[in-house]
Amino acid sequence: MEETKNEKTLLGFWIYLMTDLTMFAGLFAAYAVLRTNTFGGPPMRDIVNLPFVLIETLVLLLSSFTSGIAVLSATLGRIKSMVLMLCLTFLLGASFLGMELYEFHNLFIEGNTFQRSGFLSSYFGLVGTHGLHIFAGLIWLMILLVFVARKGLTKGMVRKLTLFGIFWHFLDIVWIFIFTFVYLMGAAL
Repeated sequence: MEETKNEKTLLGFWIYLMTDLTMFAGLFAAYAVLRTNTFGGPPMRDIVNLPFVLIETLVLLLSSFTSGIAVLSATLGRIKSMVLMLCLTFLLGASFLGMELYEFHNLFIEGNTFQRSGFLSSYFGLVGTHGLHIFAGLIWLMILLVFVARKGLTKGMVRKLTLFGIFWHFLDIVWIFIFTFVYLMGAAL
């Protein structure tokens, strides 16, 4: 009975991820159509700080690594290692989010808001939606840490940590596409 419940939970989670993937595909499509619609505003190549975004990307990728080590530690029953890696994942994820907010803040100060052009609207929509997912993941991670502190490392908790790890890796994959399609290609065009 427990195995059937776990299979249904996993199936439901994958269905959720596929709906998220569909949403991001729509946001990427909107960006692809609107990326040249600057309405007299700056194109991406004029506003991107590629070294900053590269560091931001490396921070998120490192958080994916620490998340993976945390899940591995949980499956091996190494609670201290798991908690340390989850805390590092949280710090790295929060750093990534802070860097993204810093980038948005600078764009807003320069007058490059989502209202200025179709390009900026699609940019903020795509990158901002990813940032909201990171924020949700950080909240989820804090809740998991509280549950581990209260209840210990149960089989159910390992399953929940595994689902979190899948979600976090999914966000990294989406970011790789954002980094490539929005930032790298935007800087070149």
